[in-house]
Parts: sequence; structure tokens; C-alpha cells
Amino acid sequence: MENYRPPVGTPIDELDTPCLLVDLDLVEHNFAIIADTYAGTVCKMREHSKDIKTPLLARMQMSAGGTVGGVCTAKTAEAEAMIEGGIDDILITSEVPTADKLERVCALARRADVKVTVDDPRNVRLLSEIAEANDTTVGVVIEVDTSMGRGGVRAVNQGVELAKLASSLPGVSFKGVMSHQTLPGRPDKETRMIEGRRYIQMCLDVKDAIEAEGIPVEIVSSGESWSYDVAATIEGVTEVEGGTYALMGSNYTYMDEFERAGRVLGTVLSTPRPGVAIGDVGHRAMGAPNGVLPDFGGPAGVSVEALHEHHVVLRSEGNMPLEVGDNFYLFSGQSDIMVNRWDNMIGVRNGAVEVIMPITARGCHH
Repeated sequence: MENYRPPVGTPIDELDTPCLLVDLDLVEHNFAIIADTYAGTVCKMREHSKDIKTPLLARMQMSAGGTVGGVCTAKTAEAEAMIEGGIDDILITSEVPTADKLERVCALARRADVKVTVDDPRNVRLLSEIAEANDTTVGVVIEVDTSMGRGGVRAVNQGVELAKLASSLPGVSFKGVMSHQTLPGRPDKETRMIEGRRYIQMCLDVKDAIEAEGIPVEIVSSGESWSYDVAATIEGVTEVEGGTYALMGSNYTYMDEFERAGRVLGTVLSTPRPGVAIGDVGHRAMGAPNGVLPDFGGPAGVSVEALHEHHVVLRSEGNMPLEVGDNFYLFSGQSDIMVNRWDNMIGVRNGAVEVIMPITARGCHH
């Protein structure tokens, strides 16, 4: 969406809509939970910046505490944006298989501590050749497939062989292992604990086998927002790749210790018939991942009936409490899709704009 930058101090009810807001009190609350959880623990948070896409929020979490002092990125382009934003410790959590992107990774490695995820010996050899030619060293972390069915080694011995290879080649530095995992539905804490431990142990099994070969493992990067508290209690895990917790998507509201800090502000355009209101927020501003409609942010009794390209249809159970010109909030089921629609986040506190945060990693698909 357009590069809208209202002046600091602008009241929320005077903002042009639609626009992406971040409630600074709520995001600071979420960051404080992370800082408290990892205070005094070996395990720390490596915030996944694909969810926030702005270095300013990542640096807020680092200032609050509980982190490794760096972030994850899903793509090389996101890593470039984060490093330009002053963050100098990066783990790229998707494999980077092509020579052109590995050249870019090596350029970044001359400016920051950069690590990439690998699962294939050909990728490791190519990275070694390019890094050596560029007179630099890139960290290597082996991905273990635990539940996603995407990247990652599928067997312990594959991980061991990759670690041996990475340890023998110039230009690469073997650092450790990592994994992603997902848990569908709205699990209770007992389920999260059981499943989180089961998945993370699969990653630790590879770590243990590598160490049995005499190869030190510095990093075990595992866990997500849904297992942030589980991972902190598991010996051997050094960092967690949580992202959703920062702004919170509605799909994760079972994690009720976190607040939904990110939302889109809209305005009612029309009330064409009883019980119906039309707002100026469409899927260009919001997104509806997997067809899941956004949540309506009050008043009670109003819900989202449909999301179209440029507008939303709101339905009330009884008399529609909204009138033309009224503001409302929508909450996305998945924060990274919502954030990727915008050039800026507008940070608000006490009913007014406090800071504009450029979303410099927006659209970083490469």
C-alpha cells in the first residue's frame, strides 16, 4: 500500500484509512514476555523477521532482552534489508541453492555474521567455492525436517554426513542444526509441551550424532512462537525462531499471554441495508491466508462476512452499531501476510502516532 507517513502526534481518528497500525504498548508487552522467559537461560530468541519485516521492531525486541542479538530471515533479500537496518547477526532459514544468490550472501558475510540453512551436499560445495572466491566465510546450519515436509534432511546420518562435509571445506563454517515445525488447530499447553518436545528432539538427535563424530555443534535453532516456552526448558536448544508472537495473528490467539499488537484501521463507507456495513479495507490491505477471514476488533456482535479486493463486508447480529465515517480495526490470521501489504507501520500510543516504521523487507521474495 502507498507510502503513507502521517506526522507524529496525529490522532488515530484523523488518520487516512486503510492503514497498518502497531499498538506500541501491546508490542512492548509481547517483547517483555520474551525477555522474561529467556532471562537467565541458555536458550534465547532469534526473532523471525519475516513476520515483522522492519528492523526497527527487531531492534526493539533486542533492546528489551532475551535474544541472541540477531534475527532470522526467510530470504536473502530479507537479510539484506535487516543488515541495512543495522542488524549484524542473521540466519537465513530457507536454503539458498543458486550461485547468484550465494554471491549476495557472501557479500553480506563481509558485513555481518551470516549463516545459511543447508540440506544438500551440492549446495554446500557450491557455497564453499563461491565463498572462497570471495575471500569470505559463511556459517552453515543444517536443517532437519521434523514436520513441515519442505526442506531439511530426513535422516540422522544425512545430517552427520553434511556436517562432516561442511567441516572439511574452505569458505564455510559449520555452526549447527535447525528445524521448523507446525502444530495445527488450537492446542492446549499440555499438547504444545508434548508435541514441541517430540519435534525438537528430532533436531537434537541429529545434533547428538554429529557431536559423537567429534564435530562441535554451536547452534541448535528450533522452536516457534507456539513452542517458545517449551524450547526454553529443553537442554541443548540454544535459540528459538519465533515470529508471530510479536504482532500476533488471530490463528494464534490460543497463546493468550500475547496481545494482538498489529491491526489495520478502516473506515465505514456505507450502511446499505440493516445489519450490514461496508468498510474500506480489502484483501489488498489485509490478506486472507488460506481463506481465513480477518477478525473484527469490536464492537461485539459484528463480524467479517466477506473480504473483497478493496472492501470488507461487516455483518451485525442485530442493529448495526457502526455508522458511515466510523473507524474500526481488523486483525489478520497471519501477521506476515498483512505486514507485506504495506510500506510503513504506524506506531501508536495513547491515541496518537508516535513513530513511523518503514517496512524495508516488504516484497523481499528473492
